[in-house]
Parts: sequence; structure tokens; C-alpha cells
Amino acid sequence: MQIGRRLTHVPFRRKNRGTDHHSGGHHFKGINDMRLLVALIMLAMPYIAHAEDNVAFQQNNTAEKAAATGEQLVLETSKGEVVIALRPDLAPLHVARVKELAAAGFYDGIIFHRVIPGFMAQTGDPSGTGTGGSDKPDLKAEFTKTPYVRGTIGAARTSNPNSANSQFFISFGDNGFLNGQYTVWGEVVSGMDNVDKINAGEPPANPDKIIKATIRSAAAAQ
Repeated sequence: MQIGRRLTHVPFRRKNRGTDHHSGGHHFKGINDMRLLVALIMLAMPYIAHAEDNVAFQQNNTAEKAAATGEQLVLETSKGEVVIALRPDLAPLHVARVKELAAAGFYDGIIFHRVIPGFMAQTGDPSGTGTGGSDKPDLKAEFTKTPYVRGTIGAARTSNPNSANSQFFISFGDNGFLNGQYTVWGEVVSGMDNVDKINAGEPPANPDKIIKATIRSAAAAQ
């Protein structure tokens, strides 16, 4: 039985054991067809690359705009200040929940109960066990294609996609295998060096904690 709100483990991907290249009963007939296909692919590649560059640019531009003009979650931790730019454009329900809990003082005093070097630091559980949350209803998943990179903030959940509540995690590095599976609601814009210092363990022998969590506008911080 699945319990708690810990990140669920991602199963190993099966090796590709071969692909059936038949499609709708049509087959390539001769080397000329193969050459034509290769030529068409080569012609299309610059357009595909350009489209990918545009998507990446739009994502970065949106993130920079959110960091500069939006609201921020400021975590005063036992290792120093961590500032997180909130992303309501990606996950409005999750951002609203975080703001509500922070305003109520919910996160104050909560430990980082699961910290895995090179992976992530998880917090937001008042019980400190990884199985707790707030008394608010669980949230519906708000998955996007936003990549999990260093500083990305994700909502922790059980195997049920719609089970996120109050817990969240901060990515230490690139964690692409989480893309599209865990809701992204923010990104660290300063203090990531302090996140790196958080004591490791599941749970840590001497856990660090959030001393106080507050919401402020990015404009007010400048």
C-alpha cells in the first residue's frame, strides 16, 4: 500500500527489444524510397532545431520575467536564505496553496526530512516523516513540460498524481526523468548555495529546517 507524500521511485526503463517498422501495411520498396526518406529528414532537421530553440527561448524568457516581476517565496533556513520565484503561469493551484500556507506560518519550523545529494532536498511535512501534510485538500496535478534542472521546485506526491498537498522538493541538478510527472511551481533565484549545504539523509541525523517562510513581491526585493 502506498502511503505518505514521498517522491515515488521511477522504475527502470525497459531496453528496446526491437521496433516493428510496419505502419498501416505500407513498406519501403527499394533503396530509392530510403534515399528519399533520408533526404526529407535532412531537410526537416533545421526547422525542428529552430522550433526547439524557440520553445527553449520562450521558457527562459517566461522564467526570467516571473523572477523579475512576480512573487517570491523567501525561506529563512538554518543554512541561510533561499529565494524562490513562484510560477502561477505553470501551476496556479499549487502556487495559491503555497502562498496560503506560508501566510499562515505553516512552513515555519518544518525540517528538510529527505535530502539526497545530487538529487533533491524535500520539506513541507509537519510530522517530519514524509507521510504528512496540511489539513487542506490534496491538489489536482498541474503537469507541464518545464524541465527539472538545478533549482527547480516540484510538488512531492504519492503514486496518485493528484495527491500533492504541502510538501515540495528542490532539485540539486538535472532530473529530466521527473519531467511531466511532478508539478513545477517555482525555481530558486538566489540562495542555491545554501540549499547545497542542507544536511543529507532520509532523514538526516541532524536535519536543517525552515525557520520562517514569507511571501514578497520581486519588485519589493530590488
